Amino acid sequence: MPATPWPVDDLSPESYVVLGLATCFLKQPEGLQELTIIEPIPAAALTTLFAGVPTAYQTAIATTIADWIDLTDWQRPSDWPETAQLCSDFGERLLAAARTYRRDSQNHDRLPLGDRYDGFQYSLERKRILNAAPVVRPEDNVKQHAYTHQVL
Repeated sequence: MPATPWPVDDLSPESYVVLGLATCFLKQPEGLQELTIIEPIPAAALTTLFAGVPTAYQTAIATTIADWIDLTDWQRPSDWPETAQLCSDFGERLLAAARTYRRDSQNHDRLPLGDRYDGFQYSLERKRILNAAPVVRPEDNVKQHAYTHQVL
């Protein structure tokens, strides 16, 4: 991915962002293939994760955009698996997530810059499948009252 030219109008290289290490799956003809993905976590999602909602995230680190935007010499945290891959559209998602932390600074206190959090309620009960295609069934239709679209 090419480096983002600075200045990005509303962010600086020192902008706070949280990255998570998630267990995801790809649907293959022979079954599910497990992947470990590195992806930015937006502020609202992080707040939910701190509330104890089951998640595919194993761990998260608080970092800056500068540490990750130029991926020519990026350093994955030493204890994260070598097989961990960056999510699709990583650069765009990194900048978008960083913008959410400008508005929601309470996460800066929960997870200070440079710290790591491993206390999520990690669960693979509901598998996160990256290439799942939506299947719409007739029973998914919402039943409406007969007079819904009539002026009475």
